[in-house]
Parts: sequence; structure tokens; C-alpha cells
Amino acid sequence: MASLDLASLSDRLIAFRRDLHQHPELGWKEERTCRKIADELERLGISYRRIEGSTGIIADIPGPEGVPAVALRADIDALPVHEETDLEFASTNDGVMHACGHDGHTSMVIGAAELLLAEEALPAPVRLIFQPAEEVGDGALKIIEHGGLDNVGIIFGGHIDRHYETGKLIVTEGVVNASTDTFYITVNGKGGHAARPHETVDAVVVGSLMVMALQTMVSREVNPAHPSVVTVGKFVAGTASNVIAGRCHMEGTIRTQDEEVREHLKKSLIRIGSSVGQLHGANVTVELESGLPALINSKDGVELARQAAIEVVGAENVGEMPVANMGGEDFAFYIKHVPGCYIRFGAQIDGKEYPAHSSSFVFDENALLIGSRYFRQIALNAGAALGRGDRWQI
Repeated sequence: MASLDLASLSDRLIAFRRDLHQHPELGWKEERTCRKIADELERLGISYRRIEGSTGIIADIPGPEGVPAVALRADIDALPVHEETDLEFASTNDGVMHACGHDGHTSMVIGAAELLLAEEALPAPVRLIFQPAEEVGDGALKIIEHGGLDNVGIIFGGHIDRHYETGKLIVTEGVVNASTDTFYITVNGKGGHAARPHETVDAVVVGSLMVMALQTMVSREVNPAHPSVVTVGKFVAGTASNVIAGRCHMEGTIRTQDEEVREHLKKSLIRIGSSVGQLHGANVTVELESGLPALINSKDGVELARQAAIEVVGAENVGEMPVANMGGEDFAFYIKHVPGCYIRFGAQIDGKEYPAHSSSFVFDENALLIGSRYFRQIALNAGAALGRGDRWQI
């Protein structure tokens, strides 16, 4: 590594992260966050552009002409969560919090940029992607739509993870995040007096049967070797204790790690809705909203990422996820276009697992420099491979 005071860099990253944490912004509203990122890029002398009509930023560190770029991606948005951490730099935006570590991811990529600029020469160009609206689920699509992956040969990203100790880098081949689809079910029956149920079609009863029937989709229609989840998260019906509801509305999610299973469960949902409705004389409508695809790391991306991780923290500190995360991650859209790898950065504090998306989420800031060093190393290693003419399949 070219000469650079790592202790001073770590201090800068922590200060930058704390500033972002204190001023979190929701997806598509990250205006101040973008200004802070732009200020850092200007300080470093890195050219950048704002994505038209959004809060995304794409920056480029030059390399040899004719060589595809290595892309490093950070998500920048926060969550609609009221912070309860008692940190000195806790959120000043009531009801908004960096409860998932995106302030840390952004800081890591900024740190990687500074480390890369300290190199005498880069083997390939490096593209820095500061992506809005990951929590919304469509920020990556906006980046791709506006050329974020143009002339990119491979892409890397990662997530702070409180399940693993600081200094651990978790590199996993294959599926690391599930697909996410949303469903909306409406039961239209016939309301009436609670004392005269024979004159009605009880939407609560039909809806409840729907909930129970949906539980058999995974347990009886999916190979147990393919982890899948169907959850009804919202059930709304009724207006009074002595009135049989004529209408019921449900909302839920389908999570899978396999595309065939994903499509099968969608079809099953529609089939079950129609059948339960016919069975009880109710009109059941099912609407499906496609979400994120499963995030599946490419084999070549994993090999490069694992080697870079070993060079940064040592082989004894590089592991794999025991099981894939059933949460969604829109980094999956990038890997549909170019090969890549998404890893986990251990950032546990005192052996405690602070859950992401909770009001108490905190992480060990020592992970920031480690993440920056990893991103630097993977940019150099993957860049050297691209410079030699290596190209990989998705």
C-alpha cells in the first residue's frame, strides 16, 4: 500500500460517518448526503456526476484506456425509524435513522477512494457508485438506467453485519439474499348482522382461511432444500363487534432463493385465492408486485473477493455465511448485468448483536477502515485481472 497515514484516515472516516448518521435522509431525499459526498470527492479531486432526476452520484477514478472499470457500490439512504441509541451523534431528523449501516458503507467507499488515489497507478479504472433508495428497492435500477454500469467489468459491494466480530470478512458463493415480492389480497363477501350469519358471506372467516391456506404453499409445495417464506403482515377487516365484515384486505411478502420456486409460489397464491373464494362464495382478488431478485454472487467475483479479503484480514478471519439472508438487497440488480460479489463486514460491539432496522442499531466504527482497505484491495486485484484481459460470465 502506498504511503498514507491509516490512523488519520480512520479518524476522517469516523467523523464523516458520524456526520451522515446525525443527518439521515430517506430514499430519493438524500440531498444533504449527496452534498457531503460531493464535498469529499472534490476534496480528493475525483470527477463525478449527479444522476439526473435522483440523488445518486457516479464518480470515476481514471485508469488505463480500453480497460473496463471495477465498480464499488455504497448505498446512502436511511430508514423511517426513530433512533434510540443515546449516541452523541444520534439522528437530528426525528423519525429517520441510519439503522442499517449505510452511513458506514458510504464512508468505506470514500475511504477506498482515498487509498486508491495514493497508488502510483491503477491497473484499471475504478467507478464509485453512491446509490440512493436501497431501502425503497429501486435505487439500483436508476443507476443502471443512467449508465452506471457502462464500461464496468465487475462490481463489488458489502454490508455491515453485527452478527460477526469486527475484523471478520464474510465472503459467500451463490445466494446471499432472497427475492422479495409483495402480494395484496382483497376478499369481498357480504356483510350483515352478527346475529344472522346465514345471510352473509363473512370476509373475516374467508380471509382467515386464506391465511391458513397460504401456510401450506411452502410446507407442501416447495422442496425443503429451497428456503422460502410466505408471510401475511397486514390483515384489515371489520368495523364493529356485532357486524359481520363484508370486506377483508391482506398484504404480505414472498421470499425465495430460487427463481423457479419464486414463480411457482406466485402462481400458487393466485390459485389458492381463487379456490378459497369459490369455496365460500366470496370474490377474492390477488395482486402481485414484483420486487427484488435473489442476490447470487458470481463464482469469479467470489474468488476475487475472497483473495482480497485474505490479503486484508488474513485467511483465519475470512468466513462464509452459514445460511443465506432472507432479506432483500437491490445489489442483485447489478449482478444481473455484470459479475460481482457482495460480502459482509463484521462490526459487532462487545459480543452483542444489534439488529438492523431497529432503533438501537449501532456498529463498531473500527470496521470502516477495514472495509475501505478491502474495497481498495478488491479494486486493485480485480483491476489487475481486467488489465490482463480477463473477462467473466454473469
